[in-house]
Amino acid sequence: MISLNNISMRFGAKVLFNDVSLRISGKDRISFVGSNGAGKSTLLKIICGLAKADEGEVAVSRHTTVGYLPQEGIVYTGKTLYEEVYSSAGDINKIQSEMEEIEKELSGNQDTGSDEYMDLLYEYGELQERFEQLEGFKLKSKIEKILTGLGFFEKDFDRLTDEFSGGWQMRIEIAKLLLSNPSILLLDEPTNHLDIESLIWVENYLINYQGAVVLVSHDRSFLDNITRRTLEISMGNVTEYSGNYSFYKKEKEIRKEHLENQFNNQQKYLRQQERFIERFRYKATKARQVQSRIKQLDKVELVEIEDEESSVNFRFPPATHSGKISLEISDLTKNYDGVNNVIENINLLIGRGEKIAFVGVNGAGKSTLMRIIARLENFQKGDVKIGHLVTIKFYAQNQAEALNPEKTVLQTMEESATGEITKNLRSILGSFLFRGDDVFKKVGVLSGGEKSRLALAKMLIEQSNFLVLDEPTNHLDMRSKEVLMNALQKYEGTVVIVSHDREFIDGIVDKVIEVKNKNIKTYYGNAADYLKAKENELKKSNNINDNLVESRKSDVPKIKNERNVKANPKSLIKEMNKKIESSKSRLKVQETEILKIENEIKTKENLMSGEEFYKGGYNIMQFTGEYNLLKDKLKNKYTEWETETAELAELESKLAELKSEIK
Repeated sequence: MISLNNISMRFGAKVLFNDVSLRISGKDRISFVGSNGAGKSTLLKIICGLAKADEGEVAVSRHTTVGYLPQEGIVYTGKTLYEEVYSSAGDINKIQSEMEEIEKELSGNQDTGSDEYMDLLYEYGELQERFEQLEGFKLKSKIEKILTGLGFFEKDFDRLTDEFSGGWQMRIEIAKLLLSNPSILLLDEPTNHLDIESLIWVENYLINYQGAVVLVSHDRSFLDNITRRTLEISMGNVTEYSGNYSFYKKEKEIRKEHLENQFNNQQKYLRQQERFIERFRYKATKARQVQSRIKQLDKVELVEIEDEESSVNFRFPPATHSGKISLEISDLTKNYDGVNNVIENINLLIGRGEKIAFVGVNGAGKSTLMRIIARLENFQKGDVKIGHLVTIKFYAQNQAEALNPEKTVLQTMEESATGEITKNLRSILGSFLFRGDDVFKKVGVLSGGEKSRLALAKMLIEQSNFLVLDEPTNHLDMRSKEVLMNALQKYEGTVVIVSHDREFIDGIVDKVIEVKNKNIKTYYGNAADYLKAKENELKKSNNINDNLVESRKSDVPKIKNERNVKANPKSLIKEMNKKIESSKSRLKVQETEILKIENEIKTKENLMSGEEFYKGGYNIMQFTGEYNLLKDKLKNKYTEWETETAELAELESKLAELKSEIK
């Protein structure tokens, strides 16, 4: 579909790519990874034609269409939300307009037997057939499905796009891209603008997308669940790994070890040759050998290894002492217009040392609640008590506005640093992507993302015992997030986080609080546990609404008919027991199948974790494809097992109810 042939690109003296070739086709699922500034976004722009390479060419097949989502900068005005998204339907819109024109011509043509009338009728029929092939009649429901999945409400459909903020503008662009259904989707940091629920919806949509998907993202879970090829951009080269991000990380370590061995061996060889040359350079009897070795050295292709910065072992200043209760909220109600409550009668107790994630759709009230906790927002009713000696530090994207534009990055950090941490400021700034001379830049010349990173770094080195963090991982790369996550894990104070990054909060929190319908609900565990609980709630709700799976209605006798109970109770009990035994048998079969698949997955994982796998002649792409299919199969089997378990519980409950009624 798209081929990149010998692409080279430079910015000044820096080489972004050198002689890169790449092919994107079919249903590829590809991620671009690499440090900030490596060229991931630039390569996306080259692919979609928004940037031109210095050398090489991009070949796009005739019928290929490309959709591109930039990181930011999208603004729509002048149309309603529904109209704006509808405008991206492309061929469907064009066909529908042509059909409407022909309908007008047909209604105005009284001579139904004329050649002109018949030609119009024939043309209308062809357009109608094409309209049906493109599922034009389902367009309205598809738009509604996409908008709802992205977190918009039905009441938003008729709102002007002018009314939506930057993050929602980017969601509009995502909706338009998904509706236009291009052959290849190029998405640059799509998760930055999504809450956790809409992120999961987009993730599932992309997994099932019929075209190719190319992603740049710092959300590891998102990449792991979607992609099957990983392209690392580093030192001007693009290296391909035939698997998702986790696969890439494992194989990179193995390749790195091999490369370091090659590098060390080569350096040893070069030193030996140089010693020989220096020793015998001026000895006539050795002149021919010296010249020969000089020529050999000129031909050596040097092995290069990436100059990675050493890991930053960043720790927060010790949490100051406080009471056992960090925060107590009682009957809290908040509104902005005196009428519509954002949150209503909330009660919450946060203990010292707890690490909690707030989740929920955008607009549910998460950030409002965070600002109330940080004492930056007033409320109409209730009480918020801060615990004894509790010191709260709050971070949100707009904290960057409070930075002094005349101070340098390093000076900004120095004014907040105390104790041992002052010796490590350059390393800490490096972990937040301020490297080399960047630390001497004045705050006033920094980009919005750079200011946000600096505000976060500044807050983290200040003493506190209660951190309130609203989307702290935006603008951080993988390594920066890892540094922050490790520091928060070791932090002894209380932490409350709003984040859509599942891997990040999984590694930190032990409680998830969902903000929904103006109130809160607590789930114990991390983000993965929360999502599993939500999935089970949804299944349970569907089972109740569908009267325990419509497809198996016949398995459940109608026991509430009193005449049937009185007429032949023993027969009904016998029939119910038969159904229960049948359900138990199905469960045993499912459990056997699950165990078999789990063993197959374990065998493959053992192979993949061994060094021999990568040099043992395996077809790695085929092998990982089989592995992913097994994981999908296991997921489906678990779903079947959970459904069957729920049905068995219902049958046993009905049997107990029947016996009770008979007594």
